[in-house]
Amino acid sequence: MDYCDLRIAQTYDLANPRAADTDFYLSLAGSQPCRVLDLGCGTGTLCRALAERGHRVTGVDPAAAMLDVARSKPYSESVEWIESSAQRYLSHLRFDLIVMTGHTFQILLTDADTLAVLDGMRRHLKEGGRVAFDTRNPHLDWASEWAARPPRTLPGGQVQETLKITGVDGEFISFETSYRFPDVTLTTSSTLRFLLREQVESLITRSGLVVREIFGDWTSQRFAAADSREMILVAEIPK
Repeated sequence: MDYCDLRIAQTYDLANPRAADTDFYLSLAGSQPCRVLDLGCGTGTLCRALAERGHRVTGVDPAAAMLDVARSKPYSESVEWIESSAQRYLSHLRFDLIVMTGHTFQILLTDADTLAVLDGMRRHLKEGGRVAFDTRNPHLDWASEWAARPPRTLPGGQVQETLKITGVDGEFISFETSYRFPDVTLTTSSTLRFLLREQVESLITRSGLVVREIFGDWTSQRFAAADSREMILVAEIPK
């Protein structure tokens, strides 16, 4: 999803306020300070919450505008912000926890890109550390659900958001999101990939990691292909 325009980046938190996923990832980090890497950190909601709790945090995102918004918020000075794609991120640091939140995993449209990210996670993970990320359950009819979504006015009343499905092709769904401001309408185009559990697990295994848990929601209920909305995977280096 294209958040390179600052005005669109500034609407992100209005459209995506802090929710249960943030608390889930905070619980994975635990109460003792550790080093956390957030790939695709966006406007930094999770990064700043982690930093507030004393964790040493690196937030990585390819969109400079998103990082500009993140840097303007409380606790941002305690976070290392890096402008980079998840595929190309490289550091000498090793992390106790590496996360990719907000369904960012689904913007990886090829096995090559997905493996590049998973390989990078494996390379930057400490022994005994964990990787966690989320993706939507592909067994649900997301295209129909999104096509039926009416326009909504974001908090503050100044921006109206409209989503339009532009294509469905196998495991891919494409859509446009329009943001109507008082003076202009800006539109982003996106394509997401919906992988089956077996496909995700296979790619994780190929990267040298092993899946330890798969949850179906943010209360840590087990994943059920028939009705879980989320597929939240936790992996680690094999012992």
